[in-house]
Amino acid sequence: MDRVFIEGLEVDTVIGAYDWERGIRQCLRLDLSFAWDNRPAAAGDDLTLALDYASVSARIQAFAEQAQFQLVETFAERLAEVLMSEFQIPWLYLKLTKPGAVPAAKGVGVEIERGCR
Repeated sequence: MDRVFIEGLEVDTVIGAYDWERGIRQCLRLDLSFAWDNRPAAAGDDLTLALDYASVSARIQAFAEQAQFQLVETFAERLAEVLMSEFQIPWLYLKLTKPGAVPAAKGVGVEIERGCR
């Protein structure tokens, strides 16, 4: 199985359960990996057959801009649904880190895997 990945993508969004968090934007860091058959794109050097990580990254940024969730779990689930549906991605892995959520930790968050490899 081939994989396309996006590593360390930072997005700003409204995220958090506390009142003070609802009025600010916070940074989330995303690491993603997608199952994708790269052979058709590589055979013809054809971007239209590739999973265009620039387009995927732009969609993630747009999603984050509009999102207003309390839980990182909800952000991750909804983002996975959007990406798999809009880009016909059969499988994805998503690690979402919320830096600064716990002062003594570099970051906290969730990791999810959805779909079939």
